[in-house]
Parts: sequence; structure tokens; C-alpha cells
Amino acid sequence: MTTLAIETSNARGGVAVVRGGVVVFERTFVSERSHNSQLFAPLGEALAVCGSDLQTIVVGLGPGSYTGARIGIAAAQGLAVSRGVAVIGLPSVLAPDVADLPRSFVVCGDARRGSFFTAEIYDGHVVGEIYLHDAAGLTSLRAADTERVWFSFDDKAPLMLPDVRLAKPSAATLAKLGETQTGQPLPQVLEPIYLAGAFVTTPKKRV
Repeated sequence: MTTLAIETSNARGGVAVVRGGVVVFERTFVSERSHNSQLFAPLGEALAVCGSDLQTIVVGLGPGSYTGARIGIAAAQGLAVSRGVAVIGLPSVLAPDVADLPRSFVVCGDARRGSFFTAEIYDGHVVGEIYLHDAAGLTSLRAADTERVWFSFDDKAPLMLPDVRLAKPSAATLAKLGETQTGQPLPQVLEPIYLAGAFVTTPKKRV
């Protein structure tokens, strides 16, 4: 089985190819605004490595950059149609780029507008939902949960929380998770993971 993964929900994006559990190709790239221009060169290299053996495409759904995740989803869907292969969307929080990834861990991050998120991961799956907290709630949760490893994909730990390991989502890890999908993946509506509703401002009244 050859699996291609695309991860663009973070400022550091990535493309990887995994064959039989072995990473045979991996490239990362950085963009603060849009992955449009940086994605397609490494994606072309990855497709050349896949050849005619590509069976599954995996794409990271975030949470993270809405625009970035949509770019990855669009690329994955286009390739899936043109190559006639399955595409799977997985939460990016499943895949910190660490070699010693524990079976159970928590990913936390800044969700903007004074809120923060946590995702509990066990055995390659999100446990329950991805939850939002205010600053006090996140601080209390971290203080009460000292047994598990916590990660953040942000540039620094939210609220300067202690003992939070900084990481980035890994396309290679997502590809390996995609390989564990048994049977034909069910059809999915691929959408970035939303943490909160859209923030809408109202125009000021003219005096």
C-alpha cells in the first residue's frame, strides 16, 4: 500500500509518502499566509515517488489555519478524482512530529479571541470532542492533568503553560495513520475542523 499525505493546517506544511509503514518521501515548507505556492512542487515530487501504486490520500483537517486546511483539502480531492483513489480526512492533532509519540496525549492551542482548545488523543483517535476553554479553564485542566504528555502546535505554549512540548503536525504520521484504515474508507465531506463560529462585526451607526 502506498499512501500520500498532505498537511497544510499549520504555518509549517508537509507532504509525505508512506509505503508499508515506511516513510519513503517527506518534505516540509513554511508559509505564514498561504500554502498555495509552496505546496505543489513537493506534491509533484511525492507523486513521482508514488508512481502508479498510489492507493490512498490522507489530508489533515486541523484545527489550525482555515485557509491552509482548505488548500490541502482541495489538492487532495483533486488528486483523488484524477487518480481514482480514496481520500481520508484526519484531524491534524493526531500527528505531532515526535519520534516517541505516546499512546495517550493532549494537544492544546490558541483558538483566538481569548479561547483555547484541547484535544485528547488515545490510540490514534480523538477522544470525545475538541473542547474550547477560557484561560482559567485551560490553566486548571493542565494543573489537574500531570500524568499525560501535552503538546502544542503553536510557536509557544498557550498561557506559558508548564511542561507543554512544542511540535508541528506531521504529514508522515498522518500517512501512517491512514494506512491503518481497514477496508474501503467511507465517503467523507471534507471540511476544516471549526473551533468556533464565524466572528461577525456589525457596522457602526451613522450619527
